[in-house]
Amino acid sequence: MTIYIDNHSFHYEMENLVRLFFPNDKINVTNEIPQEKEMPYIITSMNTDDNSTTVKVQVTTENFCETNEKTVEPSSEDFEKNAERTMAVCLYELLCKLTGRTQPWGILTGVRPIKLFRRLSAEYGEDSAKSYFENKLLVSEEKTELSAITEKYEQKILALSQPRSFSLYVSIPFCPTRCSYCSFVSQSIEKAKKLIEPYFELLCKEIEYTAELAKECNLKLESVYVGGGTPTTLNAEQLKILIQTINSNFDMKTCREFTVEAGRPDTIDREKLVSIYNGGVDRISINPQTLNDSVLEVIGRKHTAAQTIDAFNLARETGFKHINMDLIAGLPTDTVESFNDTLDKIIALNPESITVHTLAMKRSSRLTGQGTELETGKEVPAAKMLRQCEKMLTAYGYHPYYLYRQSRMEGNLENVGWSKDGYDGIYNVYVMDETHTILGCGAGAVTKLKKPQSEELTRIFNYKYPYEYINGFDEMLNRKKQVKTFYDDLSEYLSQICL
Repeated sequence: MTIYIDNHSFHYEMENLVRLFFPNDKINVTNEIPQEKEMPYIITSMNTDDNSTTVKVQVTTENFCETNEKTVEPSSEDFEKNAERTMAVCLYELLCKLTGRTQPWGILTGVRPIKLFRRLSAEYGEDSAKSYFENKLLVSEEKTELSAITEKYEQKILALSQPRSFSLYVSIPFCPTRCSYCSFVSQSIEKAKKLIEPYFELLCKEIEYTAELAKECNLKLESVYVGGGTPTTLNAEQLKILIQTINSNFDMKTCREFTVEAGRPDTIDREKLVSIYNGGVDRISINPQTLNDSVLEVIGRKHTAAQTIDAFNLARETGFKHINMDLIAGLPTDTVESFNDTLDKIIALNPESITVHTLAMKRSSRLTGQGTELETGKEVPAAKMLRQCEKMLTAYGYHPYYLYRQSRMEGNLENVGWSKDGYDGIYNVYVMDETHTILGCGAGAVTKLKKPQSEELTRIFNYKYPYEYINGFDEMLNRKKQVKTFYDDLSEYLSQICL
């Protein structure tokens, strides 16, 4: 499929929209429109005269050739955004007609629909935000309502953040094996075992240095998240030292939540759980993804469903009062029936929160490399799985507290965090909303410096891979001096908004 761009700058949005309908196809975008065009192709154009602006889209395949044209009507949006949205609607309507499919999130292709819904609600009221989602962005009634409910719960968490608030992210980029769907920067133990010890030693030094910066900038810690990878690939002593390093260097009195991802059940034992629990961690995540043993084998997990349940029970015995569990809808060979069976078993365990992801086929994953393609039917199985999740989890007292989307998701769906009252994962909300500064430590971590009461973000990137992190450690720490410079430059601004 080739998309031709004529007299506008909306190529990125047009490409993303076409990708929703043709996620497995190669899509080319060009500003050069030849006389002879190879099918299938799409021509998108914009024309402005003295009185009005018109956008026009033509979609041509072997069996389909139609044009959609609209005038850019006056709007409260700025002209460029309004024109882009109007062109997207033109293209969307034609693609729906061509494929016989609609998209649950309409023309929305962004990662953070709840953030948009919140802005619209703040400016125009919730009813107007819902109307805009459904009528202007063509989002389904079901997803619009989910957005409205999620936004209400997010808002309670966002209100806790102050101008000098920040959260800490610590990366442990190692796993027992690499799952077939994974695109994260993580190394399997069998390939990277010799890197763990030197990486760990330097990570603790980075944590100490980062804590010094936080103190110098007078920042207030809201949450800590130790993720990966799989943090519990570290041994019990390393976990103990890691958590002690965090506790002894940061001011933990203001910390509302301390999470460690235990992730893979085959990395969990009593000694590790005791080290984590005794360190003051109050939220742990045990992530089965599925409780179907045959699906676990297909995705490269070297544990069984029974091990997941044993790990959960062991965490309860250790004393954890908040256990999160992750599921993935749309895994290869999983059926609606077997997914629902997993959901029933997870609900029976009674975790405080459950995060339901939709399979995303990232380019760097093994699944993509093996040629696995995304479903493109009118309603993919993952959609039925998510609908069952919403029905069952609501019935058992869970509510949606955060939501985000990714590119190349099965069915163009979403990821949703569900929790019982009082157990929302606040780090998840802060990082997804980009509420306040996130100080990142470890390979692949990104420090995001947020100017309060604005959308301005300054990013500082750590090296991606453990060997790069080890070799470039001093230079990487030098980059982090930008944290102090950032807050020094903001000192007058912060003194004014903190009055």
